[in-house]
Amino acid sequence: QWRETNERVTLSSYAMLSEESKGRFEKEDQDPFRTVFERDRDRIIHSKTFRRLKHKTQVFINPDGDHFITRMTHTLNVTQIGRSIAKTLGLNPDLTEAICLGHDVGHSPFGHTGEEVLNDMLDGGWSHSENSVKMLSIIEPLNLTKETINGIEKHPWKYEEPPFTNEGLICRYADRIAYLSHDVEDAIRAGVLNESEIPKSITSELGSPGKTWINSLISGIFKASSEGNLRMDDEILNIMNNLREFMFEKVYLRDETKKERAEAKKVVEKLVSNFTNNPNLLPKQYRTAQSELENAVDYVAGMTDRFALKEFSKL
Repeated sequence: QWRETNERVTLSSYAMLSEESKGRFEKEDQDPFRTVFERDRDRIIHSKTFRRLKHKTQVFINPDGDHFITRMTHTLNVTQIGRSIAKTLGLNPDLTEAICLGHDVGHSPFGHTGEEVLNDMLDGGWSHSENSVKMLSIIEPLNLTKETINGIEKHPWKYEEPPFTNEGLICRYADRIAYLSHDVEDAIRAGVLNESEIPKSITSELGSPGKTWINSLISGIFKASSEGNLRMDDEILNIMNNLREFMFEKVYLRDETKKERAEAKKVVEKLVSNFTNNPNLLPKQYRTAQSELENAVDYVAGMTDRFALKEFSKL
């Protein structure tokens, strides 16, 4: 009760207060020490689904170097950026943290390549954010609040309907700010990109890659947001979008990765086919009333890169 009172006193009137949560899908007694959003955060951190992020690809598939970003370190970066934005704007940092920690737990192995393969294999398509909700609600049911679930599901920019909380919207911005900033550093570290190749129109405004970029992009949100309207300054947003296009052309989809992406695609396709034809090989929690293909996709989507490669080598 003291913590909920503290939120009322310290947070903005545009923040999502714990005591005003829409609740959980299954009713639970209140925790005597933690707010509902603090409990969400703790449940996600202690889940097996979250732990697997440490061996999932961000950009470089199964990288050898110790300093390359993984899905886990990316998630921690997003969470730190999200909390910074929430604290400065007077929004709920605990809800923001819970959403950011859970936003990518449903990502497939081999990054966006894996996501594209699964999307092609299912008639209705496949979304890593919707799979994150499935992982946290069905495969490893945590009974999270509706605010956390909605923020996780709607964090990608492809959804026209934004999250219904400002804290969920923060995750949208924090995710893009994080991956564009650290993916550039990874590309330079890997020798794929030289800093001199980055267009001057970007570096002249954002500075050198790294924390300077993060500060500049976050400042664009502080500059433009007001009275509960969370947005980014148009000039900074335009620069961020140009940076994203540059990264897709020079790093994510560069010709040199075609062979690697084709091999990753083959691994995912073969695994899904194998578990579709042999559903008895699936762990118990993945044998649901869905179609055998959907169950196989759920299982393969939850794999880490190295586990997927290990299972593929068995076949």
